[in-house]
Amino acid sequence: MSVPYAVNCSILLTHLPLLERPAAAAAAGFAGVEFWWPFPSATPDAGEVDAFVGALEAAGVQLTGLNFAAGDMPAGDRGLVSWPERSEELRANLDVVTAIGERTGCRAFNALYGNRVDGVDPAAQDELGAENLARAARAVARIGGTVLLEPVSGTPAYPLKTSADVVAVLDRVAAEHGETNLGLLLDVYHLAVNGADVPAEIAAYRERVAHVQIADAPGRGAPGSGELPLQAWIDDLRGGGYGGPVALEYKTDDADPFAWLPLEQRSGVPTR
Repeated sequence: MSVPYAVNCSILLTHLPLLERPAAAAAAGFAGVEFWWPFPSATPDAGEVDAFVGALEAAGVQLTGLNFAAGDMPAGDRGLVSWPERSEELRANLDVVTAIGERTGCRAFNALYGNRVDGVDPAAQDELGAENLARAARAVARIGGTVLLEPVSGTPAYPLKTSADVVAVLDRVAAEHGETNLGLLLDVYHLAVNGADVPAEIAAYRERVAHVQIADAPGRGAPGSGELPLQAWIDDLRGGGYGGPVALEYKTDDADPFAWLPLEQRSGVPTR
């Protein structure tokens, strides 16, 4: 299924219970959705997983992206990949994520790198991060999956701020562990807020882009609410060969959170 746009149902449609959001995205005309880790535990029980997969199937939408367990995001956690005390939790999560991907057809899995930890040598964290990313890559390779890694803004303790930061980690994983099914998650909002020259980063790293997310800035709102030339960046990516979904990862309280995007452009399926 070709999905031009996907709704991130962990940040949008949050007035609804989580399992009702895929159907709401479908009702709004979208064929794809993505989620941050949607369970309170890194190793949910079978019933929780069945309910999640069932909600996607009932809505008739494609899961285009899923995060690995990332800790308590509202409390400020930003991933377990390089966090020594939570490493075993992350490793236990890998098979769960892979199984969900196998059942849903999802093949893109976002691994948040993790914040720097007080009292821990950053070099030791980076060594662990490379090892755990390699483990994640080997897990999802069983289903033809790709591990995504992204720059993040708003969290000073998160060490990956630019595409170059991410690509350096991906290259380290390939050099030290031999795993190459990893790619850059190009989140243009995070890059812009971090002060990056987004067109230059697209030009420099377009061959490494495996997934795209957008929000406007300032404010992390819908396209058109801020100052970023999002459509020009999307056109640049598409013109350069990016054929994956553009994920909508923005916040809005608008009654119609998707009013900026014409209905016929949401799913790629012609409307009557």
